[in-house]
Amino acid sequence: MEPDEFAAMVCAIRNIEQALSDGVKRPSPSEAKNRPIARKSLVAARPIQAGEPFTPENVTAKRPGTNLSPMCWDDVVGRMARRDYTIDELIELCCVRMPRIPFSGTWNELSG
Repeated sequence: MEPDEFAAMVCAIRNIEQALSDGVKRPSPSEAKNRPIARKSLVAARPIQAGEPFTPENVTAKRPGTNLSPMCWDDVVGRMARRDYTIDELIELCCVRMPRIPFSGTWNELSG
């Protein structure tokens, strides 16, 4: 192998190593900037009274994602509200009372 070919190969390998990085997926700076507005939180779809169960009819997901993620849907639906909620108010896990009441649906069934 000629010295110029060897240098070109080494340069190509270094470019590949740089492109592969450390293998850990991280948001780019432009993605990180949009993160707060792209995510959603669980909110009251209608007024909810203290002691009333959270149901698919009174809970929904809306932007921004500043509180409880929709991934917690199954942890919230079926539990009781510890306090009153107004429409679009963020649902807080600390204000969700145990125990759960049975609910046979899933978020995917309701959102699709």
